[in-house]
Amino acid sequence: MPETQEPSSLSDRDPMFDREKEKYERPIVSREYILSYLESAGQPSTLEDIIADLEVSEEDQEALRRRLRAMERDGQLVRNRRGAYGIVEAMELVRGTVSAHPDGFGFLIPEGGGKDLFLSPREMRKVFHGDTILGRAVGEDRRGRIEGAIVRILERALKQVVGRYYAEGGVRYVVPEDRRIPQEFAVVEGGGLAPVHGQIVTLEITQYPDGRNMPQGCVVEILGEHMAPGMEVEIAVRNYGLPHQWPDEVLAEITHFSETVPEAIKEGRRDLRALPLVTIDGADAKDFDDAVYAEEIENGFRLIVAIADVATYVRPDSALDKEAATRGNSVYFPRRVIPMLPEVLSNGLCSLNPHVDRLCMLCEMETDMAGEVQRFRFARGVMRSQRRFTYDEVAAILAGDEDLRTQDAAMVPHLEVLHRLYESFAKARERRGTIEFDSQESRIIYNEQARIEKIVAVTRNVAHRIIEECMLAANVCAAQYFRIHELPMLYRVHPEPSGDKLEDLRRFLGELGVPVRLPTHPRSADLASIIEDTRERSDSSLIQTVILRSLSQAYYTVDTGMHFGLAFPAYTHFTSPIRRYPDLVVHRGIQALLDAAGAEPRWFPQKALQELGQHCSMTERRADEASREAVNWLKCEFMMDKVGETYTGIITGVTGFGLFVALREIYVEGLIHISTLGEDYFHFDAQHYRIIGDRTKETFQLGDGIEIRVANVNLDDRKIDFERVMPEGQSSGTAKNRRSRRSRKDA
Repeated sequence: MPETQEPSSLSDRDPMFDREKEKYERPIVSREYILSYLESAGQPSTLEDIIADLEVSEEDQEALRRRLRAMERDGQLVRNRRGAYGIVEAMELVRGTVSAHPDGFGFLIPEGGGKDLFLSPREMRKVFHGDTILGRAVGEDRRGRIEGAIVRILERALKQVVGRYYAEGGVRYVVPEDRRIPQEFAVVEGGGLAPVHGQIVTLEITQYPDGRNMPQGCVVEILGEHMAPGMEVEIAVRNYGLPHQWPDEVLAEITHFSETVPEAIKEGRRDLRALPLVTIDGADAKDFDDAVYAEEIENGFRLIVAIADVATYVRPDSALDKEAATRGNSVYFPRRVIPMLPEVLSNGLCSLNPHVDRLCMLCEMETDMAGEVQRFRFARGVMRSQRRFTYDEVAAILAGDEDLRTQDAAMVPHLEVLHRLYESFAKARERRGTIEFDSQESRIIYNEQARIEKIVAVTRNVAHRIIEECMLAANVCAAQYFRIHELPMLYRVHPEPSGDKLEDLRRFLGELGVPVRLPTHPRSADLASIIEDTRERSDSSLIQTVILRSLSQAYYTVDTGMHFGLAFPAYTHFTSPIRRYPDLVVHRGIQALLDAAGAEPRWFPQKALQELGQHCSMTERRADEASREAVNWLKCEFMMDKVGETYTGIITGVTGFGLFVALREIYVEGLIHISTLGEDYFHFDAQHYRIIGDRTKETFQLGDGIEIRVANVNLDDRKIDFERVMPEGQSSGTAKNRRSRRSRKDA
């Protein structure tokens, strides 16, 4: 048997030797040691140099080669043309993710922050949106952007692509539905399926593009006809890589769940079944996370927020838990939900359905008359919802609907207490300075043929606000609970606006004549007061929109930063464990503290929590984008037979190429191209969110009303084009251009 390298000599030199020894029977030099060596060498080193300088035995050289290749794949090292290995940072290479634009170009988004690198359409022919690559800055383009070149593709984001199948003249190809993938795919044999020309299919990629050859794939799934009902969801699910099928291991685990809560696991819990807890949700809700009850006490209120106890059923590291973590959250589409948990749990055993026993985690709070929580506690409970209310029912009862008040006479006093509690919370919210926007959501109504009948506004009523305030209070208590016990946890952080955005906002408000002084680090109350003070102005919607766009995006992190928009010093998510994985993690943390009874609870390492927070922030954004794509498809489909019709709208976006307009009557958004605004040269004024005519000085500003005509609907691109309805005596730029072309032809 060959003599091995003396462990003590390697252990003296390699600081990670003990870790390597635990992982491998025959430890070799660690990645950290290799990186340290290359850094001290000051130049790229060949394999032979590394072997000699690190005194790697002949028996370990193949393992070293494999480790170097793995470090190369992971983007830690780069091998140059002479075969020498160098550190990525020292070679001025940037590791990051490709962000593709539908027009063919893209950007390399650096992993460690810093400026994005512009990727030309030629470079983008080698990669897809989401790929992890190494790139290098190669100069500036004519617009001043730092231009990048792709050095190496480290990881492909796409394994499959969904698109429309074409068979023409003996050539078979697929055009992706994701507009961020401009390449067509050649279809090769291998899937065993025979799609028909025009159908939507899923293609498994067998060959990736290299800049010269088109990508290839085989058909592995036929989704159906292009305009089939529900196709918009099928496409969005696959475009965004949403997990939508339950693995066999999950299906096996859920077979033991019944429709009722076993008696044995009710023991030792606080019994809330006699309390008139109720759920209040939307009319189409099927999974009920939360129930509420309030009563008046001396100088205040007692509030119980009962939340579905998912953690008891979904155990850490089970197949069910791993799949829930992968999904991150439920994804809501019109008429369909991709749930985080199987329906046996999400709509059944975990859902707080009326008149059945359910396990819950409860947050019991005592508040004063000013709406401030004075004390709180968490506990495990067992409950029975006494009534499933909708928001509209509760709002009508509180407004005095006699029929509903008679029908639910026993519940009316409890709802009225909840309303009085809400009024005290609302006063605390106002004192705190929470930012309130006058936003409006829409809902799609379908006919019996599963086609859109109309799109209507969703109006928030007092019942929405009651539940929102109760949930906010419980979430804040959960955040405080972890801060008191100094246990690492996922918090929901919403940073204050960046300095650049604040400066732009100050300048914008000043030019509008809004008398305001924003400090360097404003409070949410500062922005809330601007909104309130300008609410009666004709340009109030413009001011609100600009303030909203100045805000940062919220995310999950282990840092206990503030939630700027809600004006809370610390905030987390506790109230929706059926549909959000961070809430389930919070429940596990609370249960760990309850079980520890003063001892140090065993818990996630902080690094693992931080990585989970980044993942759940990503899945949240992914869900929003996928839902938005499906809704855009549906709205385009709805507008296809309305070309030529006129509507009034409001300008919701101003860009260098035109105006985005949201229609007042049907809540659909489209684009008026700048070339069709009128007989003038129009210029984009980004600082003031407006477009101005050079000769006429005609101005189109964010928030202005405008009359439009539907000019074109492109379902494939999810785009609706409007044209401005010109005032009498004026003509559009389109008409002017047609006359100009005729004049040149006649000449």
